[in-house]
Amino acid sequence: MSCPHLPEGFDFTDPDLLQARVPHPEFAEMRQTAPVWWCSQPAGISGFDDEGYWVVTRHADVKYVSTHPELFSSHTNTAIIRFNESIGRDQIDVQKLIMLNMDPPEHTRVRQIVQRGFTPRAVRSLEQALRSRARSIVESALATADPGTNSDADSGGGSGADGSFDFVTRVAVELPLQAIAELIGVPQEDRSKIFDWSNKMAAYDDPEYAITEEVGTEAAMELISYAMNLAATRKECPAKDIVSQLVAAEGQGNLSSDEFGFFVILLAVAGNETTRNAISHGMHAFLTHPDQWELYKRERPKTTAEEIVRWATPVVSFQRTATQDVELGGQRIRKGDRVGMFYSSANNDPEVFENPETFDITRDPNPHLGFGGGGPHFCLGKSLAVMEIDLIFNAVADMMPDLRLIGEPRRLRSAWLNGIKQLQVSTAAPDRGIESTGPEGH
Repeated sequence: MSCPHLPEGFDFTDPDLLQARVPHPEFAEMRQTAPVWWCSQPAGISGFDDEGYWVVTRHADVKYVSTHPELFSSHTNTAIIRFNESIGRDQIDVQKLIMLNMDPPEHTRVRQIVQRGFTPRAVRSLEQALRSRARSIVESALATADPGTNSDADSGGGSGADGSFDFVTRVAVELPLQAIAELIGVPQEDRSKIFDWSNKMAAYDDPEYAITEEVGTEAAMELISYAMNLAATRKECPAKDIVSQLVAAEGQGNLSSDEFGFFVILLAVAGNETTRNAISHGMHAFLTHPDQWELYKRERPKTTAEEIVRWATPVVSFQRTATQDVELGGQRIRKGDRVGMFYSSANNDPEVFENPETFDITRDPNPHLGFGGGGPHFCLGKSLAVMEIDLIFNAVADMMPDLRLIGEPRRLRSAWLNGIKQLQVSTAAPDRGIESTGPEGH
């Protein structure tokens, strides 16, 4: 196995790197030369008292780590691969109460309870309301689009903006938030609070938000408190919603109020942030691949949402910690080593995907790992996320068929999220097509 040609100090979790781009060329290099590679880090830079982590880039190896929780723990160091270097270990350890950061058998117990809210029947019961909400979201964006402001000063280029708006804040954020509110019975008027709290928890690496670890922790506590109060209310007066099902009979296989609070944190970040970014990246992909947008408007392939998630891969990476010495990809991993599963690389592995650099909404089969690599942490809300993506793009295609870009997306500075903060668009019909971008565009 040869050595990868990477600049000295290159780190796949560098938030400055992910603010600029997803490192697809470097991932391709790693898959070819060192599919399991040790990345050295200065002690403490990621919040962990170690000297680095293993970078796992091939689809098969990411899937292996995901499906062997007895060898690779989510609980030991949590699933978040890089925190801010100022975080204390106690702040990391408290996050072990979130289901994402549990191992079996505790994870199994909690998941068996919360999955009641994500049965096929439960998700189907939301479809009519969410279809109506998707159309209302798009109608509102159209009605409030600025007909006379040139947004290029803010968006970095493009032509004049007739009917311009930011697709992220006006469309992409709304349906995931409203779906969570619909699912757990949060009043819709409170969804802006959930948006604000989840942003503060997930965006601490982005200086534009001026958010510190302390602010993120405070937001998490506020969200937990809100959720616990909601749970207490439902215990007193049960309603026909998932909260009542999950908490009404504590001690009889249901969640305690604090467990419910941490479950809502998982929904707010893992459910809301990821689906929002999939929708944002999906719109950007459509508008930079106009042939696919025309195909979608004409045929509405059922395979679309899965390809959007593969292409976007909103979570670039999660981590596990080795519970014992183990061999992976020809490398000896020691007990206690952190292991990074890079889904963005796995989802572009040419051993699995034909022409992975091509955005193809008819791709089938599509065994991407955008919802996790299987195993106990496979995304609980996959069917809900796919429904949300389908519903919002159907609404956009029906009501904004001539949508076009008027600027480059502004990316989130994050160590593990592939996020878009702003995507300026116009509802005016384009004068000419927009050229398709290569794989570095996603």
